[in-house]
Amino acid sequence: MTGDVKCNKYIEIFMWLIAAVCLLCNSHGLTDPRDVSAINDLYTALGQPPLTRWVSLGGDPCIEAWQGVQCVNSNITGILLSGLNLGGELGESLQKFASIIQIDLSNNHIGGSIPFNFPITIRTLFLSGNQLTGNIPNTISLLGQLTDLSFTMNQLTGEIPDSFQQLRSLINLDLSGNNLTGQLPPSLANLSALAILHLQNNQLIGKLDVLQDLPLIDLNVENNLFYGPIPPKLLNISNFRRGGNPFNTTIIPLPPSFPPSISPSGAPAPTNTVPTERPKILSNKRFMWLVIGGILAFVVFSSGLCLFICRYVRQRQLADKLGKLSDSSVFTDYGQSPKENRYLRMASISMRKEEEVKDNHSIIDFPPPALLLQVKQNPDLSSTKNKATTKTLDSTRTFTIASLQQYTDSFSQENFLGQGLIGSVYRAQLSTLELLAVKKLDTRICRPLSDENFLELVSVGSKLRHENLAELVGYCLEHGQQLLVYKYYQNGTLHEALHSDECIGKKLSWNTRIRLALGAARALEYLHEVCEQPIVHGNFKSSNILLDDDMTVRVSDCGLAPVSPDEYLKLLMNDGYGAPEVELGVYNCKSDVYSFGIILLELLTGRKSCDRSRPRGEHFLVRWVIPQLHDIDALSEMVDPSLNGVYPTKSLSRFADIISLCVQPEPEFRPLMSEIVVNLLHML
Repeated sequence: MTGDVKCNKYIEIFMWLIAAVCLLCNSHGLTDPRDVSAINDLYTALGQPPLTRWVSLGGDPCIEAWQGVQCVNSNITGILLSGLNLGGELGESLQKFASIIQIDLSNNHIGGSIPFNFPITIRTLFLSGNQLTGNIPNTISLLGQLTDLSFTMNQLTGEIPDSFQQLRSLINLDLSGNNLTGQLPPSLANLSALAILHLQNNQLIGKLDVLQDLPLIDLNVENNLFYGPIPPKLLNISNFRRGGNPFNTTIIPLPPSFPPSISPSGAPAPTNTVPTERPKILSNKRFMWLVIGGILAFVVFSSGLCLFICRYVRQRQLADKLGKLSDSSVFTDYGQSPKENRYLRMASISMRKEEEVKDNHSIIDFPPPALLLQVKQNPDLSSTKNKATTKTLDSTRTFTIASLQQYTDSFSQENFLGQGLIGSVYRAQLSTLELLAVKKLDTRICRPLSDENFLELVSVGSKLRHENLAELVGYCLEHGQQLLVYKYYQNGTLHEALHSDECIGKKLSWNTRIRLALGAARALEYLHEVCEQPIVHGNFKSSNILLDDDMTVRVSDCGLAPVSPDEYLKLLMNDGYGAPEVELGVYNCKSDVYSFGIILLELLTGRKSCDRSRPRGEHFLVRWVIPQLHDIDALSEMVDPSLNGVYPTKSLSRFADIISLCVQPEPEFRPLMSEIVVNLLHML
């Protein structure tokens, strides 16, 4: 009996050992509870977006392979969620990650401020292309293992903190495309491993001396307010971009100071001077320095006056030359082969034969690889026409950087309207209470233009006059800055009206949507068929359709195809507006028609052209709708729910027919915009 008891006891102990081993086996690889808590909080802060397997409480990110989560054993080491249309904020939970080394949340719509604390294990931090506001926290000084840091293309303000003393491993730093101010902090000089530094398109001031001893191979400080001489060492950097800054500004030197024992002439001062004579000597010195200062001031004033006169004469010469060009029709010959220069294919179409182009046109070269504009030369151009054209240019309002800074409150965040394809836009209020919209061309993104070519662009844009086009009222060309000034339309964009949570979208009745479509169609009809030479818009989307006080369509960005960036075609495809031929590098008027068809789909369904938060088969609106477009039952179910079924069935069917024509895969089967205008008129 005793033996049986002992045997049972051994069996019980053995079973407990097996259970413990099983427990250890099952627990191996489970995500660190600290990481689980941190990622749950992050998911909540982001607004619980549709990320695969993510939850706001519990779960096992490593074993369950949550979307974008990288793990080593039981620790989360990376969160990679770039370009997933995420919103919300970052919250303050990131510091709780135990071993994370990489965070990439770039190219989303995340707002709020940058968290005050990050885990000290972080090495790569990418938050670019979001809507982050506020200052850069000075606690980045704690991230001693950081190698890559990017806050570019956000809405950050304030000064760059002097917090780089310990970041000796930092290789890549990108703070461009924000509203940062002030001088460069001295601690930047401690970044002994820094190879890439991008600070362009901010409002930074001061000198670049703090950067001169860094091992930089790529430095971009364009479009700031840096002044003074450029350190010679920086000029040796292989990729140094510095345009748009008032470098080499003349500064009146201070008078040299002399030791007490040395006179201004260099002779030793008398040692036996009687004390009563010292005030007289000092008075003579003061008088002498006043004379020297007066002479220097006169020289500087004279130099400035000469520079002003030379600049004025040069601008008049540019205006005269532009006058000769503006009476001509600016257009770009359209290549059809994908192997040809795609920038030529993105510009306005010429319907003339190549032989006629060669005979009747000359070419003006933009800085490569920008567009080549072909300008029709008229040998019979009279001086009267030249004067008239110059007068047209003079009638376009000219603004200074100082005035635009005043009107936009130094391009403050409160006046920031949005980030477009080629630059940021700010609201400006003049002393007369007139409201304007200022588009600041981002030379980091858009094609670079010389001053002369920029003025040509302004001339072309100022001649585009139509009730459905955004009105260009002026420009600024100063210190390398290129800004376009438009009339301000306070009802926002069609994209906001359709897809925001505000009540304006709910007020868009069926007839209102038809009128909006008609206004957009008339704008394209004017560009394609009324202008002397057809003009391709090149970026036709609902976010470029503005709405004025009475909800009239005003299409923006007209005539700006010559400065479209390299990534232009890819962005069109990613946004769901690109026609099939765009993938081959071809863009023409019929491509605009296709994009117009996508906008009609947005008006019909209330959905975005591309929405990756929806099921995979519904990401791109056109692919989801087209197979069902001629099924009247399916069509009725696709209509924007906010219409509450209030629309004529016959009108809905006609609208679907127009859409079907616009989004034909073959460009030659798409209609002219004039035909679309007629069809829409019949629907009112």
